[in-house]
Amino acid sequence: MSFSQECEAGLRHVLERRQLAFVFQPIVDLSRSTLFGYEALMRGPAGTPLEKPDDLLRIAKQCGLASTLEVDAAKGAIEAFAALQLQGKLFINLSAPLITDFGREGGGGLIRCAVDAGLAPSRLILELTEHERVEDVDCLQAAFAALAGQGVGLALDDFGDGRSSLRLWAQLKPQMVKLDKFFVRQIHRDSRNVEVVRAILRLCAAFGTPLVAEGVEGVEELAVLRDLGCHFGQGYLFGRPAAHPETAVAAAACEVLNSSKISVLPNPAPRPDLAETIGRLRIEAPTIEVAASNGELMQLFTGHPRLHAVAVVDRNYPIGLVNRRDFVDKFAQPYSRELYGRRSCMLFMNPTPLRVEAGATIDSLAAVLTGDDQRYLHEGFIITEGGRYAGLATGESLVRAVTERRIEAARHANPLTFLPGNIPITEHIRRLLDAGVEYAAAYFDLNNFKPYNDLYGYWRGDEMIKLAAQLILANADQSQDFVGHVGGDDFVVLFQSDDWRLRCERIVHAFNLAVRDLFDASELARNGFESEDRRGFRAFFPLTTIAVGVVRVSAGLFHSPEEVASAAAAAKKDAKLSGSGMNVAPHEHAPMLMAVAG
Repeated sequence: MSFSQECEAGLRHVLERRQLAFVFQPIVDLSRSTLFGYEALMRGPAGTPLEKPDDLLRIAKQCGLASTLEVDAAKGAIEAFAALQLQGKLFINLSAPLITDFGREGGGGLIRCAVDAGLAPSRLILELTEHERVEDVDCLQAAFAALAGQGVGLALDDFGDGRSSLRLWAQLKPQMVKLDKFFVRQIHRDSRNVEVVRAILRLCAAFGTPLVAEGVEGVEELAVLRDLGCHFGQGYLFGRPAAHPETAVAAAACEVLNSSKISVLPNPAPRPDLAETIGRLRIEAPTIEVAASNGELMQLFTGHPRLHAVAVVDRNYPIGLVNRRDFVDKFAQPYSRELYGRRSCMLFMNPTPLRVEAGATIDSLAAVLTGDDQRYLHEGFIITEGGRYAGLATGESLVRAVTERRIEAARHANPLTFLPGNIPITEHIRRLLDAGVEYAAAYFDLNNFKPYNDLYGYWRGDEMIKLAAQLILANADQSQDFVGHVGGDDFVVLFQSDDWRLRCERIVHAFNLAVRDLFDASELARNGFESEDRRGFRAFFPLTTIAVGVVRVSAGLFHSPEEVASAAAAAKKDAKLSGSGMNVAPHEHAPMLMAVAG
């Protein structure tokens, strides 16, 4: 007997003797911190090739027993669930053909099995598993309507895995949609997955369908899902599949769900603006045909005094570019008109100009600015559409556009430290204010950084800024403390950690110790250095240190991110002036000022 024959015989033996086993995994209501129900998962006899459900399904399909296995698994799950007297809903995985079959008989054996086990049909939710494409959606919809009449619910499983269908969601109107775990894993580190979940939640709101996030394994993932407004969760954090599953929500999950603290969302990259393409730099400009002479080209430049260059085209395909200044300078030489006037305009053209499609992004040309060939900045470049001439652009306009993009990008993420910039900082403050959360807004700044940068140069200055960023991050709880880089040597930390004061002190101590390695021995011996002050005079400065001003924020104290930022900046200024120690405001509504330096 072959191995496949042995597996088939083994499967028939398992089904005949009802040897399927079942484990159950909790599904939690995130808004109430309560168990909503359990998903039933089948298992074959332990220690055999049929133990894993995927192997069971594969072998059953190969030998034509897939439907029999599904029916037996559904009924067995109902009986096992009822025997354990578990509370809440029971989620059962079924394929579209089986749901259709059950629906045609008005629930038939499935409803009878539930009633016989003492389980109300309204506690059943069938998860539509799409191992294969649903061929007849209309038939499935009609069949499910019969089941819904008996109180049975429907859920779409693994939405977003590639087989799931938005059309199914719209037509079947399921009671729940289960989000594939791919979009849940490490969501606290991936801004793209945050946006995916936000988009799906908007669909949920439009369709009136709650969302179950599958694969929740960490408290950071749960905190983000909670803050995004996800309705239900399932995963190892709540409990692993077990024959005798948890009957209460795990303590670690409860702590997150009941906490008033908000999650720290991953910092998104600036969204590419579809309008930010090379096409917006286009200048409408006339062309000259390849057969034209230099004399004709000179007439064209004379008639268009603002034209910086002319594209040479062959039936509207650009083959070269003539820069105005270079051409006119050469043509103005003695006897040039007589020598070159009748010759081809190709004589003075650049045969390898930069050609860029109008739909290309401005960011894609940033490398041109730092490339070895700088002719493009001088003579400009040709813009095409489908390879045909569409216009010209100047090097100056490209420099300006790339600079604007980089400034905008820096507002999202600082290019030196990659920490969130002004826009994410503002958004997080707004989230804190909206949630009414108590937190501490800390503003870190380096003392005597500019004279240090002037003395040692930008490279060592950058190393100092990166050192500050590294130590601030190391001493913050990144699951609840938001670390942002305002720019230059200024950092903001929005602490939700209760021990924020101790963390600030550690940052200051660690920085003031580590920064000494960035000074030469002669400056360390003098405990200071000479450099230019802001008026340009030589002056002596103490070694660079870090200071922090802290504003404690409670509900109702501030009404906008701008107010918080202003108060934190004022606290930082006072912290720098005080030099060391801690200053506490004289009344409870005033900001707390904390200054630690030196």
